[in-house]
Amino acid sequence: MQGQVVQALGGERRQYRPIESGLCAGSNALDIACALLELYPFHALYVADIDAIQKNGSNAAVIEKLHQHFPQLELWVDSGIADVAGFMAWQGRRIGHAVIGSESFPENTLLSAVCSSRDALFPLLSLDFKGERFHGEQRLLNDPGLWPEHVIVMMLARVGSLRGPDFDQLSELSRRAPHKKLYAAGGIRGARDLAQLARSGAHGALLASALHQRLISASDLAASASEADSKSRQ
Repeated sequence: MQGQVVQALGGERRQYRPIESGLCAGSNALDIACALLELYPFHALYVADIDAIQKNGSNAAVIEKLHQHFPQLELWVDSGIADVAGFMAWQGRRIGHAVIGSESFPENTLLSAVCSSRDALFPLLSLDFKGERFHGEQRLLNDPGLWPEHVIVMMLARVGSLRGPDFDQLSELSRRAPHKKLYAAGGIRGARDLAQLARSGAHGALLASALHQRLISASDLAASASEADSKSRQ
C-alpha cells in the first residue's frame, strides 16, 4: 500500500501500517522478498495491491520490480481485477498470476474467461470471507463449477490475528470441491496449523505474520513440504 509492504490486520485496511518484520528492517518490498527467500526457497509470493483493490492508485511499479529481481519466483497478484479487459491486460504483461477476488464482484464473463484459461500463468480465485460473511455473489460460493483449479480461501478477519485458521470452512469447501487446489489464508499460527490444514484438505497455505514473527522456522517449512510431496505421490 502506497509503495510499502504493510501489516494486514483483520481486513481493516484503514488500520494497515508499514510492516515491522523480525526477518529484516524496513518495509521495502524487495528487502522483504529477499528476507523471505533467505528463510526458505519459496516458489511463489502472494501480493495484494491494496491501492488497486480499493481503486485508489496502483503499486504496479513495485510488482514489476519484484518480477525483474526474482524472475524465478511466481507472483500471485490480487490487483482488484473485476472485468475481462482487466484480466486480459494483466495476462498480457506476463509478470505473474492474476488473483481474482470475490470481493471485487467478478462478472459472469470474467469467471468464464478465468475458468477456461489454459495459460501457463494460471489465474486463481480468492474466495473472500469476513467473519461468517462471504464477500461476493452467493452463487459464486455455492457453485464450485464456477471456480478455476486454484482457489484461495481468504479469511480476512483472521489475517494478522494469529488466532488460527477456520478449519471447518476449509473442510467444507474441500468436501464440496475435492478436485480443486485450495490454499488457506488467515490466522495461521505455526507448524501444527499447517499440518491440520493439510488434513482439512488444503493444498497449500499463504503465510505472513507467522513468518515475520518467527513462529514458523525453515525446518518447519521443509517438513511440511516433505509431507505434502509424500502425499502427492501416494
